[in-house]
Amino acid sequence: MNAPSTLLAAATAVGLLGGGVMAVDAAKSANAYLRVAEAGDQVAVAPRRIIIGIDLSKSNPLIDNPPFAEKVGQRVASEVRSLGFASEVHVRTFGNFDATSNTFAFDTTISTRARPEAVAAEIQKLISGTPMLVERGKWVAQNNTNIVAFLDNSVLSIGCSGMPTTVMLASDGIEDSEYARLDREDSRLPLPDGHPFRGCAELQILGVGQGTRSPSETMRLRAQWGRWAEQAGFSRFLGLNDW
Repeated sequence: MNAPSTLLAAATAVGLLGGGVMAVDAAKSANAYLRVAEAGDQVAVAPRRIIIGIDLSKSNPLIDNPPFAEKVGQRVASEVRSLGFASEVHVRTFGNFDATSNTFAFDTTISTRARPEAVAAEIQKLISGTPMLVERGKWVAQNNTNIVAFLDNSVLSIGCSGMPTTVMLASDGIEDSEYARLDREDSRLPLPDGHPFRGCAELQILGVGQGTRSPSETMRLRAQWGRWAEQAGFSRFLGLNDW
């Protein structure tokens, strides 16, 4: 199965796309990257890794605001479109902290069989289609927002080693878990012990404060996550409410 024209259809049909279904052998992709570099047909782009998290919690406007979902999809797709051969793309949903709430997983390696523009187009359709998937019950809106736990699990299972890694979260940034209730003004995101994400290039949160309709709340949430990301070991943090 090729990456183009399958991702949203798979999510709509079954709500689950196993990582092995559409993954492309990394060695073949690396060889393709080297052939392009040697042939000089185009400027070779160094491989990167992108981990995309789709926040299905009820506070996130992404799940019921189609224009905003379209905007997020376009932003994420632009990042994927810039990837070179042998780059990795991983997509997950998150919200509740249990193994059965978020079974969606998509993993692929950019190659001649899964070109960046094709993968980007599919991911754009998937993110833009989030409100539809939730409305139809293919994805379930969730009562909690375990952002920190999602980051922990993603970096433990996928990792940041081997190539520059960017984590992109389609989220309002309102952690709602045993770590913090960031919808409360007096709640603070606890700083991680040590630097568990050292080696990760960048954390992006697309939609910080969306839904609060409050510039001051947006600034507070952005400051909380900027402080957390720096302590966690990310080289850079980008928290956008709009763009």
